[in-house]
Amino acid sequence: MENLTSPPPNVIDLSKKYSVTVHTSRGDFVIALVDPSVAPQTVNNFVYLAQNHFYDGLTFHRVVAGFVVQGGDPAGNGTGGPAYKLPDESNPSKWPRGTAGMASSAAGVSGSQFFITLGDAPFLATNGVYNHFGQVTSGMDVIDKIQAGDTMRSLDVSAS
Repeated sequence: MENLTSPPPNVIDLSKKYSVTVHTSRGDFVIALVDPSVAPQTVNNFVYLAQNHFYDGLTFHRVVAGFVVQGGDPAGNGTGGPAYKLPDESNPSKWPRGTAGMASSAAGVSGSQFFITLGDAPFLATNGVYNHFGQVTSGMDVIDKIQAGDTMRSLDVSAS
């Protein structure tokens, strides 16, 4: 999967709402994904990677107190990901605590690294390079305990 050179094929139904339960070494948290029509490629990409076990066993490699917890890098050091970049799908968000966003690199939005805000981060709204794709609906207490090196055991996707 790390060898994909373009974003994955479509696996989502734009008429459905998606949520992802992230099972970590500290416990579980749930991300309600944004309406797929708002960030279709980012939502599809996250669902595809989760369904294909891309994140299983990966670590949270970056924790910045009061700001973010970040994971999804197969290299484990902030430099890895698939061989493609997602397009910019910036969308309206005030980036409150618990917002899920796709990490960004100098070459554009990354394909697998994501972060959860640990506090309100309204300055991300005007940055224009981070794809907001979800909001944590339960388990912020778990996210608050995550430390660099903690693992994602598995991710479960549900649709309604």
